[in-house]
Amino acid sequence: MKKRILALLLLITVLVSCDSLQKGLSSTYNMINCEYSYKSISGMTVSGINLSNGLSLTSIPKVTSILSGSATSIPLNFTLNLNVKNPNQSEAMLHGLQYILSIDDVQFTTGSINQSLNIAAGQTQTLPLTIGVDLASLMKNNSKSAVTEIAKNFLGIGSKKSNVSLQLKPSFMIGNTPIASPVYIPVSFSFGGGN
Repeated sequence: MKKRILALLLLITVLVSCDSLQKGLSSTYNMINCEYSYKSISGMTVSGINLSNGLSLTSIPKVTSILSGSATSIPLNFTLNLNVKNPNQSEAMLHGLQYILSIDDVQFTTGSINQSLNIAAGQTQTLPLTIGVDLASLMKNNSKSAVTEIAKNFLGIGSKKSNVSLQLKPSFMIGNTPIASPVYIPVSFSFGGGN
């Protein structure tokens, strides 16, 4: 009798594990097949100057002076908000992701977030990526004029559009094990230049 109960418990455990695995794989597949698009940039600061509400008449000369000067550090911090639409028939889930952000062929930064996101079938949610980069370091390793033009586009005073390439590699939980997607999901958009 104990052997039958043990066998039944083992069978239930396997069936529950298989169901959990199937659900995890399904939500993983759905996340990879979601539609990712640019929503907005918020919480922007340049060298400690809060630009969340845009440039003011007093901040324009300060920021342009910082960008054209020879500062050894120009921290740019912002949140890149993406719309993530789940067109699938069941939920899509992620438990974190790695990203690579390039703008106008300049690799801006790489990073990761440890954040869960569950999107019901047919729904859209915002995925915020908090990004920090030192513009002065980018200017040393790339064209200073290219990085300055990108920064001006962030500030809304650029003359040409910037093309953004974002590579996302989501992580998922299969059972209790975190697994990274085998491929990056590309997201492209442009901003600035009088947009």
